[in-house]
Amino acid sequence: MSFKYSFNTWCYGSFPVWVPSYSLEETVRRIARAGYDAVEIGCAAPHAWPAHLSKAHRADLRKLIADVGMVASSLLPAPGGGPGNNPASLLAEERTATIAHYKEVVDLAHDLGSKRVLYIAGWRSFGVDAAQARDWSLAALKDIAKYAADKGITISIEPTSADSNLIDTAAQALSLRADSGYENVKVMFDTYHALYRNEVSSDYVYEMAPHLDHIHCADIDRKAPGDGVVDWYGVLQAAKDIDFKGYLTMEIAFAARRVEPDFCARKALTYLKNIEQQLK
Repeated sequence: MSFKYSFNTWCYGSFPVWVPSYSLEETVRRIARAGYDAVEIGCAAPHAWPAHLSKAHRADLRKLIADVGMVASSLLPAPGGGPGNNPASLLAEERTATIAHYKEVVDLAHDLGSKRVLYIAGWRSFGVDAAQARDWSLAALKDIAKYAADKGITISIEPTSADSNLIDTAAQALSLRADSGYENVKVMFDTYHALYRNEVSSDYVYEMAPHLDHIHCADIDRKAPGDGVVDWYGVLQAAKDIDFKGYLTMEIAFAARRVEPDFCARKALTYLKNIEQQLK
């Protein structure tokens, strides 16, 4: 089998650090030039904040992505910051706004021809009961998934232990998916977050296998694969073992401005493709 590779736009688009910063159009061209099959679009300015993209602009972006031989593998909202976008917020107003924002991202995914939106389940604030926070996130997920199903969009739950305190493990993500009751809800994981828990990344692949549809690839400190401690042979072998059909998506090089995005993109793809050739 041959894997499909995607590259996340964060390191090209001033999130969460401010520079370097490129237009989404320039970013798409650079990622295609590096040899990727797809682009994962982070929905933050200046790239893809939904309110900033007119219908005409969306149509032009979709055409550009196709013209350079790629697809939009996935879209993900930008958590934190001013609006928060926390579906488990202690503020009812924020929870309501977050659901509305996710629906805007689903609409954008549909307009760009993408089939997947990633779901960050949120974080529990001090003093909020953990079960209550999970209930709020689950209610948001159900609302978002119902809306997405009508547009043919999958919602993929990501455990985010390095940044949150609610859905942090493979088991918790699988449980939330099951409780949603929606067939278009799947799960994914990020090797960076598995590292934070001192867990084995390939174990996530096997444990999530029946519902795994997306993988984020990042080494320690969001370095490119091969520059840290992850057993990438193990991850790719596990993906091959389960006949993984989704995208291996680099979400790297955005933790500080002292990076060269093009270099990281090329290096990561070359490294993983070399590993792929060694699999049994």
